[in-house]
Amino acid sequence: MALWSGWKRRGSPQDGSGRPAGRRWVSWRRAKAGAGGGVHLGAALVELWQTWLDAIFPPRCAGCNRLGYHFCPACRRAVRPLPAPLCESCGRPVAAGQVCCPDCRTARLPLAGVRSAGTFEGPLRTAIHRLKYRGRRGAARTLGHLLVAPAQSLGLPRAAPAPVVVPVPLHAQRQRERGYNQAALLARPLAERLGLAYEPALLRRVKATPSQVGLDRRRRRENVRGAFVATGSLAGRHVLLVDDLATTGSTLASAAQACLDAGAAAVYAVTLAREI
Repeated sequence: MALWSGWKRRGSPQDGSGRPAGRRWVSWRRAKAGAGGGVHLGAALVELWQTWLDAIFPPRCAGCNRLGYHFCPACRRAVRPLPAPLCESCGRPVAAGQVCCPDCRTARLPLAGVRSAGTFEGPLRTAIHRLKYRGRRGAARTLGHLLVAPAQSLGLPRAAPAPVVVPVPLHAQRQRERGYNQAALLARPLAERLGLAYEPALLRRVKATPSQVGLDRRRRRENVRGAFVATGSLAGRHVLLVDDLATTGSTLASAAQACLDAGAAAVYAVTLAREI
């Protein structure tokens, strides 16, 4: 009886799908029936599995700890979008009539555009901290869905070859310590929603950099210079990088440069939050 009650509580929007559990079951059946696209079937299976897990072990909101949600509607409403206009290079808000921020006018980042779901504050900041440092991996799928709108606003080209979604990698040592890469957990559901290939192995972090916390823009750039390498040719491809947070954009810029060095036509980036 308790399990059935838990399942019925799942009838409200939960994990970012916006669909009750029953409708998600129907969507899985439809995906199975027309399983021409492996990405969509895989996404439906993951949603079904997450529904069962949440029914047995109800989640708590990563933003406020409310029972029954990974990131509750109130916390989603509290996410504050970055005010337009935005710097066309780093995605930071700029004054009306400006195209680039002062920093990017001096040294433009090697990115075709950066967009973020919201400012680094409130429940979104709490959720990112819990995802990265408290092991709240269950929230990643819901948070990853917050990246869909900012990614679509970048105007990614749809002509073949289609863009690839690449999470900003952690160094192997850091990933062993943490047990996972939060950017990868965010990037997979984003790729599924956009219908794009998810390619986490296309980029590798070869330099174990110290923490960026407390460093100014110049020192951040020096800290991550040469930190990434592409694992193969990206000739003519468009790449969408995914990370949890953008501060000065130095990490994204270093990852983007590695992609461009491997022949990428253009590199875009999307993050959950942006410090302003």
